Amino acid sequence: MQRSPRLMRRREPASATALSSLNPVLARLLAARGVSSVEQLDLAMARLHSPRALSGIEQAAEVLADAVEDGQRILIVGDFDADGATSTALSVRVLKAFGAQEVRYRVPNRFEDGYGLTAEIVASEADWRADVLMTVDNGTTALAGVAAAKAMGIRVVVTDHHLPGAELPLADALVNPNLAGDDFPSKHLAGVGVAFYVLSAVRAELTKRGWFVKQNIETPNLARYLDLVALGTVADVVPLDHNNRVLVEQGLQRMRAGQAVPGILSLLAVSGRDFRRIVASDLGFGVGPRLNAAGRMEDMSIGIQCLLADTPEVARRLAEELHQLNAQRQTVEAEMQQQALVILQQLSARLSKDDMPRGVCLFDADWHQGVIGILASRIKERLHRPVIAFAPDGNGNIKGSARSIAGLHLRDALEEVDALNPGMIQRFGGHAMAAGLQMAQVHFTAFAVAFDEVVRRKVAEEDWQGVLLTDGELAPDEMTLELAELLRYAQPWGQHMAEPLFDDVFRVREKRPMGAAGNHWKLSLEHRAGGTAFEAVMFNMQADELPPGEHWRIAYRLDVNEFRGNRRLQLMVEQAEAA
Repeated sequence: MQRSPRLMRRREPASATALSSLNPVLARLLAARGVSSVEQLDLAMARLHSPRALSGIEQAAEVLADAVEDGQRILIVGDFDADGATSTALSVRVLKAFGAQEVRYRVPNRFEDGYGLTAEIVASEADWRADVLMTVDNGTTALAGVAAAKAMGIRVVVTDHHLPGAELPLADALVNPNLAGDDFPSKHLAGVGVAFYVLSAVRAELTKRGWFVKQNIETPNLARYLDLVALGTVADVVPLDHNNRVLVEQGLQRMRAGQAVPGILSLLAVSGRDFRRIVASDLGFGVGPRLNAAGRMEDMSIGIQCLLADTPEVARRLAEELHQLNAQRQTVEAEMQQQALVILQQLSARLSKDDMPRGVCLFDADWHQGVIGILASRIKERLHRPVIAFAPDGNGNIKGSARSIAGLHLRDALEEVDALNPGMIQRFGGHAMAAGLQMAQVHFTAFAVAFDEVVRRKVAEEDWQGVLLTDGELAPDEMTLELAELLRYAQPWGQHMAEPLFDDVFRVREKRPMGAAGNHWKLSLEHRAGGTAFEAVMFNMQADELPPGEHWRIAYRLDVNEFRGNRRLQLMVEQAEAA
């Protein structure tokens, strides 16, 4: 199946009158993203929503404050992705700063334990005799795990952001902005954001009790931990609404000042990022993948140890280990992607265009469980179709990781497949755009048919054409290093606050391949208005996929290319098509 190019469409213009004090290009960009006042650009800590609006937070604060005061044992159960790792490290660091004497963490192993708090996890930690169990970035659907902990006399605090099921666990406190009836204004907190809010409430409760004064502990400033919150928020690709942008920007400021934990500074270093100039995308494409590599390839405990390291030497050693794991992940991913494309080519040769699956399910007995999520994402981007990639778990079952397109809520789709085929799916969960499931391998073919049928019913015809939203044209005299620098730091760009993307017609003066695979390109582009050529780069494009002719319509970002202290403008090409 050929790559499915996205249709370039320009964002609807919006009035930027209220932003007239800003650079005109920046004002236009922000207005198109729903920013209607200068106040919405204020990313000071004081602009954060109050914790009090989160349901269950007072109960959670009381349970955890009691545990700190009484010297009780606190067990933190996290998740094996970057959000779970940062949530775990944040909770360990902050609770110890509060004066908690015994804090332990446990993160399930992707390959042995599965996702989240289970009864088996609780049983495996029984010998430590925890008094309180706190989940971070999981727990909302952990009915059996919470019940097992409660049966052992453990008080349970669930902090999470995932969508709830029909039944909630019977925890002592459950904090999740996505619960029905919760009044917290932002529904997009990552797991680490929820944990940060809960810990803020614990600090307030301990302060009210006079704990810090009695123990002669300086009241901890939780802003010093926002580097961890920023990393987890960006890596989990949650929408960057105003509240999340405050959390991310405050964390980025700490990092640029060299005040991040040694683990984050070391991960930035091994990924080739200068901490003094980092932006949100450096966390998403540099640090996040290396941290996630631990949970994908081995055990997320390596990543958490890196974030908990207090010395640069220990942090750097662990960061190097994560860097090597990420390199292994990239090699495995490349092999799996080639195998997936062969499967798709074989399907395409056998089936007519109309019979090709709209909901794509892929399976290979040799695929790596930890990489199927990335594989599904890559194939989804290529085909613009919902994709589920499966790998065996070694016990006769297969685990699937799913990625969706606009117009299909994945979790709802899986729920419908499950309802129509009772007993086929053993378990599933997730969000609108990403989900996971497990089933017996013998059901793969039947599931693939059932999933495709549901996808065909649910996705409207207009949603099959991927759309690439751009911010329109820039005049040649606007395409400057100064504007690139301004846009780089104007806001934390990310999900639902898309990084500026422009489009126009250029003449391709020169193109030459880069990299060992020859699928990256160095370009020299002349604007349609003529004049000086602009340097540009384009990644992950095979030679036979390049547009014909010398005039291309290009969607591009302004970037700063820094080499040996010299900085110059560079265009990052997102998509190119014949003009």
